[in-house]
This record gives sequence, C-alpha cells and structure tokens, in this order.
Amino acid sequence: MPHVLVAGRLHPSGMDLLSAAKGFTHDYVEEVSEASYAPLIGRADALVIRTQPLSAPTVAQAGRLRIVSRHGVGYDAVDLAALDARRIALAIVGDVNSVAVAEHAMMLLLAAAKRAIIADRAVRSPAGWGWRDRLEAREISGKRLLIIGYGRIGRHLARMAAGFGMTIEAFDPWLLRAGWPDGPVAPATDLMAALARADAVSVNVPRAEKPVLGRAELAVLKRGALLVNTARGGVVDEQALAEALATGQVGAAGLDVFDAEPPPAGHPLLGFPQVVLSPHIAGLNAECAERMSVMSVQNVIDFFAGQLDDALVVNRETLHA
Repeated sequence: MPHVLVAGRLHPSGMDLLSAAKGFTHDYVEEVSEASYAPLIGRADALVIRTQPLSAPTVAQAGRLRIVSRHGVGYDAVDLAALDARRIALAIVGDVNSVAVAEHAMMLLLAAAKRAIIADRAVRSPAGWGWRDRLEAREISGKRLLIIGYGRIGRHLARMAAGFGMTIEAFDPWLLRAGWPDGPVAPATDLMAALARADAVSVNVPRAEKPVLGRAELAVLKRGALLVNTARGGVVDEQALAEALATGQVGAAGLDVFDAEPPPAGHPLLGFPQVVLSPHIAGLNAECAERMSVMSVQNVIDFFAGQLDDALVVNRETLHA
C-alpha cells in the first residue's frame, strides 16, 4: 500500500482526491519547510511537495521513495541529481497556470505604466493629490513590448497585450531553432537590438547560470522603459535593475519574483515607489491552486497505476529503468 507524504498545505480538492484513492495512506504536514517534513520522509513511497527545498540529505533518508510530485511547474529547490542517482521520478503539474501568470504580467505592466502604487498613495495622503499634475503615468497603447521567452505564458501575454494596442516582438532562440509558432508576433533574432527597440520588456524564461538581463542589457533599453519579471529570481540582475531605476534608465518595474524570497529588509528594490511588487503569486490564485493540488496528487495516483504521462516527468529515464 503506497504511503504518500504531502509536504505543504494543499487545496482541499487535492486532499479529497488523495483521501478517496483506494490503496493509499498519507501523512500531511501543512507547514512549508524542509525541516517540517523531513522526519517523515523515511516512510514515504511518494512525496507531494510545494515550494520548500528537497535536498540531497533528505533524499538520502527516503529509503522507500519512488516519486516526487511538484505542486507547480518549476523545480529549482529540488536536488534533481540526488533523485536521478536513486532513480526517483520527478513529476510536475503541466500547464495549469500559464493564463494566470500572463494575466499577472499584464497587470504588472499596466500598474507600472500607470504608476498605480504612487497614485494610490497620492489619494491616501492629505497632501498627495497634486501628484497627478506631474504626469508620470504613461499609455501602453502603441508601444512596443518585447517578450523574452515565447512559450505558453509568453503567447498568452502577447494576446492580452495586443488587445491593448501594443506592438509585440518576442525573443526565444529555442523556438527559432524548433520552429516559430504561427501568429502575428515577429521573432527577434538579436536580443540587444530587440531591447533597444522596446518600450516595455516581460521576461518569461527559466533561471540560468547568469541573468538574462544584466547591466549591459538594461543599458541598451530606451530610457524610461518598463520591465516586468514573473519568471524566476535571478533572471534579472537585481542590483543592476536598482541602479537603472535610480538613474531613470528603467522608468518603472513590476516584480513577482526575487533572488531571495521574501526579499530581506533593506533590499534596494523595496525603496522605489515606481516598482510594483507581489509575493511570487503570479501562478497562485484560487483557480490555479485547486488545479495544481489536484494534478500533483493525480500524478502520484497515476504513477502507481502505471499511467503517469511521460510528458509530466522531468527525468523520464527513471520511468523505464
């Protein structure tokens, strides 16, 4: 009888599915930390995990573990090499939140352009009403948006931005090699040249060894350009962005992700009123939380039934070992 360890609070629909599944038992730890679930890992045949780390030492204690199912699509906090060494499968939930993330990126883009946070504070401050005469808010209609990473999220965002009258260009070297999707969005072949044309930039790519946007990239933007990051912390060099905001090279920004989460007190980006911040929630709304919960549990059920979709497994070779 497979025993499942659920690490981190899940939407009730996911827990209901697990409780109703015949032949399964489970432990449920609602706290989101590695220390909270690690003492129970030794009895688990499967692990459903939220955003907390899964380190090699914890994997070493998991003598029965056969599958890890991530409550999401990213797995930066999971030691994949440790799982591979033990032939433990790592599954993700697939496309359950791309629309939500695109909506959030569009919201941040609009909020940055319209200086929504500053406008809100102006109304709440007894002496703030006069801020309106500074004319800091900007239109996005007719402006050029560069989308870096043109997967599902990028394509949803392009559709939304087109509805606001933006001209859209996308940079995605992988798609250029694999075949550019049909549609009106033109591919950019040179990132630096595309940045120089952009009035606004949205990054939608995984974290790499170095930032996609650092000092050199930010320096070629049109002065006063907007920047939105709903991808991962580290995709944008935060210190370089702070410097660019201080000089006005970047006019405003919307950020949902950070190098350290939550960002520490005194973080340079916290001091800019023209920066709109959110706590890594682009893909975490009520609808997405339910879908991720259900699918992360369903992946475990399907694995033990021999029916898990290979496309949802990061290290597919473990399924056929």
